[in-house]
Amino acid sequence: MNPLNRFSDRATDYAKYRPNYPKEAITAIISGFENPSELVVADIGAGTGIGSRMLAEQGVNVIAIEPNINMINVATPHPLVKFQEATAEATNLPNESVDIVTCFHAFHWFNLEPTLQEFHRILKPSGRLAVVRNNWNKQDGFTKENSNLMKQISQHYSIARRKRSFSITSLEESPHFVNFRHSIFAHRQELDLPSLIGRIMSSSSVPNKGYEREEITKNLQILYERWVDKKGLVYLVYRTDLYLAEPGIIIRAC
Repeated sequence: MNPLNRFSDRATDYAKYRPNYPKEAITAIISGFENPSELVVADIGAGTGIGSRMLAEQGVNVIAIEPNINMINVATPHPLVKFQEATAEATNLPNESVDIVTCFHAFHWFNLEPTLQEFHRILKPSGRLAVVRNNWNKQDGFTKENSNLMKQISQHYSIARRKRSFSITSLEESPHFVNFRHSIFAHRQELDLPSLIGRIMSSSSVPNKGYEREEITKNLQILYERWVDKKGLVYLVYRTDLYLAEPGIIIRAC
C-alpha cells in the first residue's frame, strides 16, 4: 500500500487510459482569480499530469509535484507544466509561493496532517486548495457492473474507499483550512475494449500479471460485449467531486 511506488508498474496504462476531468471543474478551481497567466498552481500528486495539463490549457503556470519518477517519465510535456520530484508532505516549495494547490484523485494517499500543514505553508493567504475526485456513478448500469467486478478482483478496494472518506473528513476538520465547500459535476469516459482493459489495469489494486491478469481480461471482455454500442464503445460514468477550501489563520502559542 506504499503510495510512493504503488503505480510504478502502471505508469504507461495510467498515462494512456485514466480519464480527464470536467472542464467545468477546472473553471471552478480558477474562478475568482483575475488573470490566469499570473497564477501559479502546485498540483500535488500530479501523476502523469492529467489535471496539470488541463489547468495549463487555461494559461495557468503549473508546478507538478510527483514522487514517482516512472509517472513523471511518461507524462506528456506541456510548456506551462514543470514537473518536480517531491512529496505532498515535503514539496520543497517556498513559503506562500503558490496561488492554488490542487490534488487530482491523489489526496487520499497522503499523510494528511503534515500534508495539510505543508499546503498551508506554501499557499498565499489569498490562495485556495482544490481536491478533485472522479468517482464511479453506480446509478449507471455498466458503471455499476464494472465497479462490482473491481470489488471481486481488487486486492485493496475497500481500504482505498475508506481512505477517501477519511481524507475529506480530515480536511473539513483541519484548523489549517476554512470556507470548505463541495460541488459535483457529471463526467463520462468513452472506452473501446483495449481502453477498458487499460483503464482497469491502471488501478494499483488490480493484479496485472500472469493467470490473474488473463482471468480479469476475460471478465472485462464479457462485460464489454454485454454493454458495447454500435460505435464499439462502452461508457464509464463519473460523479466528479470538487472540494474547495482556503487557508485559515493559525494562531501559534508563544
